[in-house]
Amino acid sequence: MKRMCLSQANTDLAEAAEKLQAIRKKLAELDSSLEILTTAFEKATSEKLRFQEEVNHTNKTIELANRLVKGLESENVRWAHSVAQYHEQEETLCGDVLLTAAFISYAGSFSKKYRLELLDNLWMPFLRCQKMPIPMTDGLDPVSMLTDDATVAQWNNEGLPGDKMSTQNATILTNCERWPLLIDPQLQGIKWIKSRYGSSLKVVSLGQRGYVDVIEQAVVAGDTVLIENLEETVDPVIDPLLGRHTIKKGSCIKVGDKECFFHPGFRLILHTKLANPHYKPEIQAQTTLINFTVTRDGLEDQLLAQVVNQERPDLEHLKSELTKQQNMFKIELKLLEDELLTRLSAAESHFLGDNVLVEKLETTKHTAAEIEMKVLEAKVNEVKINEAREHYRPVAVRASLLYFIMNDLNKINPMYQFSLKAFNVVFHKAVEMAEACVDVKSRVHTLIDCVTYSTFNYISRGLFERDKLTFSAQLAFQLLLMSKEIDVRELDFLLRFNIDHNYNSPLDFLSNTAWSAIKVMSFSDEFRGLDRDIEGSPKRWKKMVESECPEKEKFPQEWKGKSSLQKLIMMRALRPDRMTYALRNFVEEKLSVKYTEGRKTEFAKSFRESGPASPVFFILSPGVDPLKDVESLGRKLGFTIDLGKLHNVSLGQGQEAVAEVAMEKAAKEGHWVILQNIHLVGRWLGSLEKLLERCCADSHPDYRVFMSAEPAPIPQEHIIPQGILENAIKITNEPPTGMHANLHSALDNFDQDILDQCSREQEFKTILFSLCYFHACVAERRKFGPQGWNRKYPFNTGDLTISVNVLYNYLEANAQVPWEDLRYLFGEIMYGGHITDDWDRRLCRTYLEEYMQPNQFDRKLALGPGFVVPSNLDYQGYHNFIDEMLPHESPVHYGLHPNAEIEFLTVTSDSLFHTLLELQSPDAVMGEGASQTLEEKVKTILDEVLEKLPEEYNMSDITSKTAERSPYILVCFQECERMNMLISEIRRSLKELDLGLKGELAISSEMEKLQAALFFDDVPDTWTKLAYPSIYSLAIWYNDVLQRCKELDTWTQDLSLPSVVWLSGLFNPQSFLTAVMQSLARKNEWPLDKVNLTVDVTKKFKEEFNQPAREGAYVYGLYMEGARWDIQSGVITEARLKELTPSMPVISVRAVPNDRHETRNIYACPLYKTKIRGPTYVWTFSLKTKERPAKWVLAGVALLLSV
Repeated sequence: MKRMCLSQANTDLAEAAEKLQAIRKKLAELDSSLEILTTAFEKATSEKLRFQEEVNHTNKTIELANRLVKGLESENVRWAHSVAQYHEQEETLCGDVLLTAAFISYAGSFSKKYRLELLDNLWMPFLRCQKMPIPMTDGLDPVSMLTDDATVAQWNNEGLPGDKMSTQNATILTNCERWPLLIDPQLQGIKWIKSRYGSSLKVVSLGQRGYVDVIEQAVVAGDTVLIENLEETVDPVIDPLLGRHTIKKGSCIKVGDKECFFHPGFRLILHTKLANPHYKPEIQAQTTLINFTVTRDGLEDQLLAQVVNQERPDLEHLKSELTKQQNMFKIELKLLEDELLTRLSAAESHFLGDNVLVEKLETTKHTAAEIEMKVLEAKVNEVKINEAREHYRPVAVRASLLYFIMNDLNKINPMYQFSLKAFNVVFHKAVEMAEACVDVKSRVHTLIDCVTYSTFNYISRGLFERDKLTFSAQLAFQLLLMSKEIDVRELDFLLRFNIDHNYNSPLDFLSNTAWSAIKVMSFSDEFRGLDRDIEGSPKRWKKMVESECPEKEKFPQEWKGKSSLQKLIMMRALRPDRMTYALRNFVEEKLSVKYTEGRKTEFAKSFRESGPASPVFFILSPGVDPLKDVESLGRKLGFTIDLGKLHNVSLGQGQEAVAEVAMEKAAKEGHWVILQNIHLVGRWLGSLEKLLERCCADSHPDYRVFMSAEPAPIPQEHIIPQGILENAIKITNEPPTGMHANLHSALDNFDQDILDQCSREQEFKTILFSLCYFHACVAERRKFGPQGWNRKYPFNTGDLTISVNVLYNYLEANAQVPWEDLRYLFGEIMYGGHITDDWDRRLCRTYLEEYMQPNQFDRKLALGPGFVVPSNLDYQGYHNFIDEMLPHESPVHYGLHPNAEIEFLTVTSDSLFHTLLELQSPDAVMGEGASQTLEEKVKTILDEVLEKLPEEYNMSDITSKTAERSPYILVCFQECERMNMLISEIRRSLKELDLGLKGELAISSEMEKLQAALFFDDVPDTWTKLAYPSIYSLAIWYNDVLQRCKELDTWTQDLSLPSVVWLSGLFNPQSFLTAVMQSLARKNEWPLDKVNLTVDVTKKFKEEFNQPAREGAYVYGLYMEGARWDIQSGVITEARLKELTPSMPVISVRAVPNDRHETRNIYACPLYKTKIRGPTYVWTFSLKTKERPAKWVLAGVALLLSV
C-alpha cells in the first residue's frame, strides 16, 4: 500500500515536473517575445520624439526665417538703394576722391566764398573739360564723403559751432595727413578741440618752460599735442617734427637734442590767434592751414542761441535737448546698423539658428521705428521751437553785424582789438539789462536798441575822440545798408568822391573844386540839373553856402526833398569843411542823439565790468595821467600802496621781474597791480600776455590789473600783442579840447598856496597866468595840423609845472625880472626840449616874446583879441576871469587866421571819409548794385593808367643835343632820370599785377598792396618812394605826373631854360634853386658860400612872360597858406575868408651877395612842397611885410608848391 502510494506520488511528481518544464519553456518564450516588443516600442517612441522635435525645429526656423525676412524687408529697400549708390559711386569714386583730397589739402585756409568758388567754378569744370572727362558726383559735398551725420552730431555735442563752415573745418582737421594749423582768432576751434580730446590733450605754447619735454613724451607715448598761440615764426626746435623728418627707417625722430621713438599714434595740432597771419611757404607746405575765423551767419546762429537762451530758457533747453536727442539717435542707429552688418557678415552658413542676430535685428527695427516716431515728433516740435526762435533772429543779425564792425576797427588803429569772448559778455549783459515788454515784437525792438547802444558804449570809451565819429558813421551806414535804406553806389560816391578837377567855377561863392564836383554829380540821374539850378538862382545857393552852419540850412528848390545821403553828397561838394558836423547830424537822424553825445564813462562804472580775466587798459594821450582815477578809486575801496594792496610798477629797464613778482602775489592775495607804460618793454610783452593768462586762472576774485601804454605813431611800429588788448577793457583819456578847457586845466595844476608862495606876488601871478595861456596855446595848436606845428610834440603838464618852479626861483633870486633868461629857459629848454624843427622853435620863441613882456604888469598886454592879462587876483578869481572874459573859441586865439579852421576841418573830413572807405569790405563796396567785381574795377584803372603812360626819356638822345653842361641843363637831366625811374616802376608793377589778375603769376603781397591802392584811389607805396611828396589821391596825382612829363618834354626839346619855370613840377626844386645861385655866382665870380637867394614877387602871371629872366629865373606854381600876397602893394597881407591857399604871381629868383641882402621889414617865409610841411621843406624866401613878422610867424604863413 505504501509502495503504491510512493510510485503514485513519483508519477505525479514526474508529471508535475514535466508540466513545470513546459510552463517554464512557455514563460521563456513569452519573455523573449516581450523583449522584442519592448525594443520595438521604445524604438517607435524615440522615432516619434525625434520627428516631433524636427517639426518644432522646422517651425522655429520658419518663424525665425519669417522674422529675418520681415526684419530685413525694410533694410532691403535701404540696402538696395545703397547697393545702387555704391555702383554709381564705383563709377565716380576716382573723381570724388580726387576732389575731396584737393579740398582737404588746399581749401582749409580759404573763407566760405572762396571754398565754393574753388569747388564749383574752378575744380569741377576743370576736371569735366579734360580730354578724358573724370566722372564725378554732381554737386559733390566733400564733407559727406568723409563724415556722416552721426559724427557731425557728435562734434556739435562737443561744442563745435553748427554752421557749415565749422563742419568743413572739423572734417579737414580729422582727415588731413599734414599737421593741422588752425587760424582761430575767436578761439572757437581750440574750444572744440579741448572739449573733444579732454584731459588726454597735452596743451603747450612755444617758449613756455619745459615745452620740449612735454612734446618729447607725447611723441613716444602717441598722445595728441596742441601748440597754442603760435606767432608768424616757429621755433626751429620743432622743425623736424613739422616736416616729419624721421630717421632710422622711420622709427625715430629728433625732438630738441634727443632722438625719440616716433609712435604712429602721435598727433600734433597747431593753433594761432592771429587773424591774418603770413606764414613762410615751408610752413604752409608742412601743415594744413584751417581757417576757423567766425563767419557772419555762423556767429548769427550762435548769438541767436544765446539770446533765446536768456529770453526763453525753456525753448532753448528744449531745442538743445532735442538736438542732443536727435544726435544721440543718429549715433545709436548708426551703431546698431553697424553691429547688425558685422554679425551678418560674420555668420556661418546655418545662420538661421542665430537667435541673437535676429533679436538684434528686431531691436534695431524696434529702435528705428521708435526713433522714427520720435524724430517725427521732434520735427514737429522743432518747427514750433524754430518759429518761436525766429522772432529773435533780428537781434542776432544786428549783433553779428556789430561784432564785424567792431572787428574791423583795428584798420583805423591797431590798438582797437576786441575779442569775441568780450563781445559775448557785452551782448549777454545788454540782453539782461533791456527793459521788459509785453509782447515779443516790442521786446525784440528793445533788445536790438539795447544791444546796439551797449556795444557802442563799450567800444567808444576805448576810441580816441577823432575816431568816435568814424565809428558811429560806419555803424549808421552799415545798418542802413543792411536794411536796404541807402544805395551802395551813392555811399561809394560819397566816400570816394572821385571828381574831375578840370572845371572853372562861374560863381564867386564856389571854388573850382566845388564846381567840378557839382558838374560831375550832374551827370548822374539823382543830381541831373543841379549845375543849372545853382547857376539859375545863385542868390539862394550863395546864402546857404556862405551861412555859418550850412548843414542846418534847407537846400533851395526841390533839392530839399532829397534823401539824407544825397544831401550829404551835395554838402561835401559845396562845403567840405562842414562835413564832420553834417555827418554827425546824419548819425543823429538815423540812429538817435545818444550816438553822438560824447559823454565820458565814469571810471568806477568801467571798473565794475572788469575782473581777474578782464584787465583795464588805458590808451595814453600826451598830457593826461589816467592812473589818478585808479588811485582815487583804490582809496575808496581800500586798495592803497600804504596798505600793501596796490602795486604800482612803472616799466622800463629791469622792471619786468618786479612786475612779475607783483602780479604773482596780487593774484594769490587779491591785490591790484598797475603796470605803467608797457610799450617801453616790447620784448617782455609776450611773457606778459602768458603771465596775465596764468595769473587769472584760480586767482583771488579781487585781483585786478591796470595797464597803460602809448599808441604807436604808425601801425607798422605797433608792438602790443593782440591777446593783451582784446580781452582788456580799453579806455582812452584825452586832454581837454578848446582854449577855454585847456586854460582851466592848465590853471588846475596850481592852487591858492602856490599863488601866494612868491614874495613878488604881482609879477609871479601875472607871468604864471601868461605861462598858462602859452601852455594852452602850444597844446591846442596841435589840432591845426602842420599849419599849427610842423611836427607833433608831446607837450605836457610837467613842462608847465617845472616852468613855474623856475619862474619862482628866478624871481626870488633877482631884483629885476630876467625876461631874456626866462624866455630862453621856457622856450629853448622846458618846451623847446621837445621841439626838433627849426621853424617850430621860431614859433615857440615868438609866442614867448608876445606873451611875456614888461608891459603886462599894467594890464596892457592882450594875450588874445580883447583878452588882457588880468591884474592881481586870487586862484578862484582867475578861473572866473577866464569864464567871463575869454572870447569864443577861434583860431585867432592862437594867432592863426580863421581859414586855418576851415583847412583843418576839410582835412579832418577828407581823412574821415577815406577811413570809412577802407572800412567798407570790398564786397560791400562793390555791392549788389555794382556791375564790376573788385578785380574788374582794378583792371579798368590799371588799363587806363598804362594807356596814358608816356614812354621813358631816351637819355642818350637828350644828352647828345648839347655839349654844354650848365647847372640848368644838369637839373633837366636829373629830372628826366628821376621821371624815367618812376615811369618804369609804374609800368613794371602794373604789368606784373596784370599777369597776376589773369592768373599767370602768383599774387605777392606787393601786388596785393598795389591792388588795394588802385581800388581805394591811393598812390601805391612803391611809386611814392620814387616820386615826390604828395597828398593827392591817385587820379589827381597821375594827372600831375602827366603834366610834369609835358613840362619836361618842352624843356628837353632844345634844353633852353623855359621863360617861366614850373617850380612845383620838379622832383627836386632845391637843385633848381641851387642852380640859380651857381650860375649867377659863376657869371659874377662870387664865392658860392657868400651868396644867397633873393626873391622879387612880380605883378604878372605866367601867361604874360614870353622870355626867360636876364638874371636868375622866373618861377611859378607857388601858393601861400595863412595869408595872401597883395599884388598892388607888393607885401604880405591878411588872407580873405575861405580863400585858403591863394596862388602867387610869378616870382623872380636871383642870387645876391650876403651883404646886399635886405633884412628890414622882411618875413623869412619857409617854402614847402606840400601841406604836410615838416620834412618837405625846400627853401626860405624873404618876403616884404608892413606888419611885424611875428604876426606871420604865429599865423603859420608859408609858401607851398602843391595844394
